[in-house]
Amino acid sequence: MTQTPNSQSTRQKPPHFERPDHERVVITGMGAITPIGNDLDGLWANLMAGKSGIDVIDGFDDVDGDMSEFRSRIAGRIKNFDAKTHLNPKDVRRYDEFMHYAQVASAQALYHAGLIDGIQGDSLPINVDSERFGVIMGSGIGGLQTIESSRDTLRAHGAKKVSPFIIPGTIVNMPAGLIAIRHNLRGANLATATACTTSTHAIGLGARLIAYGDLDAVVVGGSEKGSTPLGMSGFAAMHALSTRNDEPTRASRPFDKDRDGFVLGDGAGALVLESLAHAKARGATILAEVAGFGMSDDASHITAPPTDGNGAKRAMQNALNDAGISPDKVGYINAHGTSTPAGDVAESHAIQALFGDDILVSSTKSMTGHLLGAAGAVEAIISVLALQHQILPPTINLDNPDPDCTLDYIAHTARTVSDVDYAVSNSFGFGGTNGSLVFRRWDN
Repeated sequence: MTQTPNSQSTRQKPPHFERPDHERVVITGMGAITPIGNDLDGLWANLMAGKSGIDVIDGFDDVDGDMSEFRSRIAGRIKNFDAKTHLNPKDVRRYDEFMHYAQVASAQALYHAGLIDGIQGDSLPINVDSERFGVIMGSGIGGLQTIESSRDTLRAHGAKKVSPFIIPGTIVNMPAGLIAIRHNLRGANLATATACTTSTHAIGLGARLIAYGDLDAVVVGGSEKGSTPLGMSGFAAMHALSTRNDEPTRASRPFDKDRDGFVLGDGAGALVLESLAHAKARGATILAEVAGFGMSDDASHITAPPTDGNGAKRAMQNALNDAGISPDKVGYINAHGTSTPAGDVAESHAIQALFGDDILVSSTKSMTGHLLGAAGAVEAIISVLALQHQILPPTINLDNPDPDCTLDYIAHTARTVSDVDYAVSNSFGFGGTNGSLVFRRWDN
């Protein structure tokens, strides 16, 4: 019988790649700019308090102050952040806000890793081999805010008034470029752009560059500024956003029966990854290990996941395979959990099918909103902090659980644990792209 190219019987699985001990990948630094805190201490304190960072948007400078036409008028925006205290004022003017977040979060992570002596200033030296130190910093959308304002300038004043920084000030790979320039990082320089899976992919790809011996260390993560007029109206036109405008802090409610869409959030997350040998050689404090990374694609719809969550399940299984562990070893999952009707059910089904009924799950998007391309990095950081503190952050606003979502989502209040050694962080994006990471608690 003639077999088609897609016949399962003709396929052979490639051998599983085993990392040598000297190429294990560890996390030595983290930094975050989020709606609930602009550093690790603030982020963690507000997570533990179950505090929402979502507010009403009073208006946009370029929409004449009228928000009445916007279906969704709430977002998790960055507060008390002045880029000029960290960056050259000229660069602040030239580059989109998502680049400001990326640079500051990365400086925080490098400082946390003991690789620079402060987070302010234009150029801070790093005491490692710069040619073996890379950057992977992505964004789901890029400089939407600057694109919008530049289009307005073109229409109002003509082509000659458009800034020469419109292109370098908006493109997705420029945060990685600026971080590399600022810190003299001359290894691989990449940008991921895989919608809401962007920074999970950045972390996983960075880990593999180290595991394969291409780099000794890499700054990885993502940043986003999506709460712009076009961003808000575009997602709302898809009926993707919550319209609970009168109760902003209660709008993001993953796994709750009364959820009506996600809430946009802005910010950035950055992590320093190093080979275990490199981190030990320089006496670094190790925060956790990147134990596994898995990817998949739904290949079914541009925005909606399959109802059984098969793509999500395969991504998580691939991450477990990479880590070399069984599902029962995992004690906590930081869910993608966006608060959309279809997405939360699909992810719950996927988690339940792979991990069973007893796994502990929470969605911290209930507090931060959905940071799009930055979500995976921020939630990876949260997962590492949970492993370090052995406290699991809650899912707030889970007042009326969806009967199709039957797991323990750590409703309302953070939970202290004592034996969680592995955590999984999930990210799923438009186009059906999925990514999962497995983190291992570090125990000297």
